[in-house]
Amino acid sequence: MNLKPLGNKIILEAASKEEVTKSGIIIPDTVDKEKPEQATVLAVGPGRVGKDGNRVLMDVKVGDTVLFSKYSPTEIKLDGKEYLVVSDEDIMAIVEDESSKSVNQLNKPKESWR
Repeated sequence: MNLKPLGNKIILEAASKEEVTKSGIIIPDTVDKEKPEQATVLAVGPGRVGKDGNRVLMDVKVGDTVLFSKYSPTEIKLDGKEYLVVSDEDIMAIVEDESSKSVNQLNKPKESWR
């Protein structure tokens, strides 16, 4: 069964938080009771309709790794798998590595963070 989000909704798959300590002990993600804040985008809705009647396009695409507000997602279970549903306003950032930057992004002036 496929999920097709509507409007400005985004379907996410939470990133596993399994960690390995220096001594080799595996700490499963079930130990951490905090909700995940990083996930992979599985499906993106078409975007919300603006006040002018035009569709506002989404900033994320399928396959992006994103950071989202901790308590914003709605958790759903479908066919034994867990998914998160968030609105586009709940996405705080797209996680990028240097190899994923496009030519347009490389030509942008660098911002100064202090």
